[in-house]
Amino acid sequence: MIEQQQNNPLHGLSLETMLTELVDFYDWKILDAALRLACFKTNPNMPACLKFLKKTEWARERVEAFYLYRFKRMPKGSAAQFELKPRERGFEDGIVPRKPQELTVELIADMRAKATADYEAMKQNKGSRPRYGSDKPRAQDSYAQNRSSSHNKPAPSQDPKNPWGK
Repeated sequence: MIEQQQNNPLHGLSLETMLTELVDFYDWKILDAALRLACFKTNPNMPACLKFLKKTEWARERVEAFYLYRFKRMPKGSAAQFELKPRERGFEDGIVPRKPQELTVELIADMRAKATADYEAMKQNKGSRPRYGSDKPRAQDSYAQNRSSSHNKPAPSQDPKNPWGK
């Protein structure tokens, strides 16, 4: 397990240290705008946030993912990597964390609005997309031809010894 974890910036990092780094660099307002966790909005303080994050696994994973991909700016992994919790993910040898991404409340709001607009556009285009990647009408495939011509054939036999009806 140690071999798999040595390329993860979260390995050996306590939640308190991580949260302290994030608060020192970003401030509570930016963390609230980016992560939308109540512990960062209403009376934010280190002991209360630590207590909440230790009890709430999904919130802790959200903070850890933010730390990895916004603060340490590690490269995005494969789909298999995203199935794992942030502390279980590994990175290739030689990949080192970069400088933290500069964020403001306005930039986060713009990013969220763009993501929402992209999602809505994708939802609307989903039904009107060409099925097979082209706008040209497609010739009927063999399955459809066999299905349409099978109306004249007798139904298969229900006899288990003769499933083909012959």
